[in-house]
Amino acid sequence: MGKKSLDQKLAILSDAAKYDASCASSGGQRRDSRDGKGIGSVTGSGICHAYAPDGRCISLLKILMTNFCIYDCAYCVNRVSSNVERARFSPEEVVELTLEFYRRNYIEGLFLSSGIIRSPDDTMADMVRIARLLRQEHGFRGYIHLKTIPDAAPELIEAAGLYADRLSINVELPTDKAVAVYAPEKSPERIRRAMADVRLLKEARKEKSFTGKRPPRFAPAGQSTQMIVGADGAQDTTILRSSTRLYSSYRLKRVYYSAFSPIPDSSAALPLVKPPLMREHRLYQADWLLRFYGFDVEEIASAAPTGNLDLEVDPKLAWALANRHLFPLDVNRAEREMLLRIPGVGVRSVNRILATRRHRTLRYEDLVRIGANMKQARPFLTALDWHPRALTDSADLRARFAPPPEQLQLI
Repeated sequence: MGKKSLDQKLAILSDAAKYDASCASSGGQRRDSRDGKGIGSVTGSGICHAYAPDGRCISLLKILMTNFCIYDCAYCVNRVSSNVERARFSPEEVVELTLEFYRRNYIEGLFLSSGIIRSPDDTMADMVRIARLLRQEHGFRGYIHLKTIPDAAPELIEAAGLYADRLSINVELPTDKAVAVYAPEKSPERIRRAMADVRLLKEARKEKSFTGKRPPRFAPAGQSTQMIVGADGAQDTTILRSSTRLYSSYRLKRVYYSAFSPIPDSSAALPLVKPPLMREHRLYQADWLLRFYGFDVEEIASAAPTGNLDLEVDPKLAWALANRHLFPLDVNRAEREMLLRIPGVGVRSVNRILATRRHRTLRYEDLVRIGANMKQARPFLTALDWHPRALTDSADLRARFAPPPEQLQLI
């Protein structure tokens, strides 16, 4: 087999990185090079794919350092027993690619993951070296996200956090039992221990020393994780309960959900058909309700009696339909907590409602101007000039929101 060119390696390893969902950059440190020192910027304008702290969309070079791997995780296309074309970047090649892509205005940052080569420590050491070269030798001030390896030595993970904006450690699957079945070489306990270490290191770096100086920031954009959905048969409520524990225990910025994709020559224990992408979308919506709307995971579970979220309507609407006795709500009197539970009314709309009603009584048209989705919200609220009457309790209310039936193809 001949030596691969840099372009050939890039084609293989950028395609292999597509299974990593956790590459958003919101919450990164506000670095930029407008002072004439270094190159790159977190806050500069970009192409797509991620968001800077100021809300602008930026792009990331998203690659694996290598798709060689000594592990044999059943769900992974890059497992050691998989018959895929392999490639490997040297640390210097990743640095060169990152800098050249930036100079051409293709990217504003780097998302780097890797298969495990030789040992977790050797692989993590190479990833830390890449980040150190970019930061210290080339003055790169763009966003860096490292997908860390939980089995690596704690001092390597600590070093990674000094150079990277965000660290992520994948929990892989929703339950320990599933990890034992599909990834027996990985330890859920070690994964959680590494996540706990990242949290403690980040918190310790916030404190000033006795001289009043702050230590170097550690992973300023925090840590995230990723779960594969649909590989092990876990129900959506199980996945959400696992996510809730992760958020509360390790103060994660995000839990990402990645729908399982069938891979060549996979284990017979894995499903042959991938789950619908709508399932992944509903999990993200439910996750948003948990993080920003004050919902409890058991409330969402109560509206999903089968254990899985309704694919036809979003989780907030499903909860409202299951709790019609609480509606309609008077937008001129209801508390913030309940306003957030009205379908079609988001956090910004609730803030505007609360601000506006201090000065005058809200009408239907006011809610439209505020930005509420009244097509979805109107059965669940009242205003000065609007009352849904019997609409809230109508037998066909769910059918008004569910998508129309589709004719399936016979061939």
